[in-house]
Amino acid sequence: MTETTHTAPAKVPRADAPPPGTARPSSPPRGGLPRRLTPWLFLAVPLVLLVTFTYVPVANMVYYSFTDWDGVSPDRNFTGLENYRQIFTRPELFRVFFVSFYYLAASVLQIAIALYFATVLSFNLRFRNLFKGILFFPYLINGVAIGFVFLYFFQDGGTLDSVLSWFGTGTDRAWLGDPETANTSLAGVSIWRYAGLNFVLFLGAIQSIPAELYEAAQLDGATRWQQFRHIIAPSIRPVIGLSVILAISGSLSVFEIPYIMTGGATGTTTFVIQTVKLAFQFNKTGLASAAAVVLLLIILLITWIQRRLVPDEKVDLV
Repeated sequence: MTETTHTAPAKVPRADAPPPGTARPSSPPRGGLPRRLTPWLFLAVPLVLLVTFTYVPVANMVYYSFTDWDGVSPDRNFTGLENYRQIFTRPELFRVFFVSFYYLAASVLQIAIALYFATVLSFNLRFRNLFKGILFFPYLINGVAIGFVFLYFFQDGGTLDSVLSWFGTGTDRAWLGDPETANTSLAGVSIWRYAGLNFVLFLGAIQSIPAELYEAAQLDGATRWQQFRHIIAPSIRPVIGLSVILAISGSLSVFEIPYIMTGGATGTTTFVIQTVKLAFQFNKTGLASAAAVVLLLIILLITWIQRRLVPDEKVDLV
């Protein structure tokens, strides 16, 4: 008998098949245009709110700064750069910027205090959660309430004078009656209130540092100061830069505490308090708008300079 072999029939390529060696084209994504529009549908409402309550008011403020509008009358006469000329040529309008130096100095001390406590409480200590709450609690209190509390604290014969009398130094001094002591006192209140915010920012950044770095530093015999200098400080540099920007902008735009405690009297008028008085007390909305634009430009300029001098660079400590 002869053995017969069967061979498989050769496959005939389909007419619509791609040539050998070429990839099959991918099918178009399902959904097409609706799929690409879905993110914008979610962003529509936030964008509308942002434009309506941020960009439109800013645009109106810039427009008002070139007019003599009083905030009530429908007439708005175009005055060009007259409002800006008054801000930079009238000493009583631009002098209030010097009050911000008290708050700027307080901001430096505030950042130093927050950074110190954030570093200390990042290590294992007893009652550290209690101290975290104590440090952050002032930031949770309403600014108006803080203003009234410290108004009684600094008044003649008030809490501060009573505490100082326990140590034999009570003088019944008018803490808010002299420009220098009043601005120093108000700046001290800002330290007490806002140090907790910087403390939380620093603490969160420090706790995000890998624990292996601390263990390696301890094995090498590094002290706490050396750990702070070579591990903590470089790691949280972006957060420190953010705190500096917030401190400078906050120092230039102080309003709540001095307005509640002194109303701008005894040389405590800040640039924002003066702007509010120009708009609502003297009915010079055009001039007040120009002052607000100047403040915005100064803050943007300082922020740009700070970002150029201290750019955000990712630090690799491993």
